[in-house]
Amino acid sequence: MQTRMIKIAMGQMLVEGGRPDNNLARALCMIRKAAEREHDIIVLPECIDIGWTYPDAPVLAREIPGERSAFLCKAARENSIFIAAGLTERADEKIFNSAVFISPRGDILLKHRKINILDIAQDIYNVGTSLSVVETEVGNIGLDICADNFPDSYALGHTLARMGCDIILSPSSWAIPPDYRSSENPCQMWEDSYTRLAYLFEIPIIGVSNTGIISAGVWKNYHCIGNSLAVSKEGIIIAQGERTYEKESLISVDVEISSEKKRGTDISPMLKKKGFLFDPPLPIIPAS
Repeated sequence: MQTRMIKIAMGQMLVEGGRPDNNLARALCMIRKAAEREHDIIVLPECIDIGWTYPDAPVLAREIPGERSAFLCKAARENSIFIAAGLTERADEKIFNSAVFISPRGDILLKHRKINILDIAQDIYNVGTSLSVVETEVGNIGLDICADNFPDSYALGHTLARMGCDIILSPSSWAIPPDYRSSENPCQMWEDSYTRLAYLFEIPIIGVSNTGIISAGVWKNYHCIGNSLAVSKEGIIIAQGERTYEKESLISVDVEISSEKKRGTDISPMLKKKGFLFDPPLPIIPAS
């Protein structure tokens, strides 16, 4: 099996609600550090421009391509690095929670609009309607966002895998209530979801969350907690960001990807061997 190693930086940055200039300046600092340390890709969090669920998103959002994506494209070009990052997108009268994947030449290779929008955010964001994969010199890249990887939306990750991606990059924003006191790991769902999906399809998954307090909106005063994750193609967590309310960090991880994977109907026997259930009983539809 042909494999290669790629060096990925997880830019676990602080995001301030409604302060795009401050946030993009932090992102640029992360990008420059990642390039100086010779990373191939940097993954940044979800909605790095104005913060996730910021209530003034309809006013502050910008088009893609547009001024903020152009800022990131310039940073990618000047630092010769791939960038995956979340931005708040305006498209006509609609607002989307979007992510872009940018080449070292400064070209937007992928734009993804988040599909699995939380109920609390549906008054802000519209639902995305597509998934895509792009072939690059570092591998076939799949892009999604945060809750797109929920256990009950596995179909999205499964689709990216079946479309031939070698790795999934996922800008995220993982938050907990201000009074969270449970002894349970607040990110257990993410860890379980990522490791299972990576193991099933033998593709690494990188999820990067921001830090900082959500300053406004329905989840005002919730804490974004970092805890960024890199999971290997064997389904093992190989790097993890600190769980913190405000501290920033650039986490480096060497990720092995394979370009020789099962395709099409050859995937089914592989999944079955790994215990993935096929043909579950159909729900009973009540008689009318």
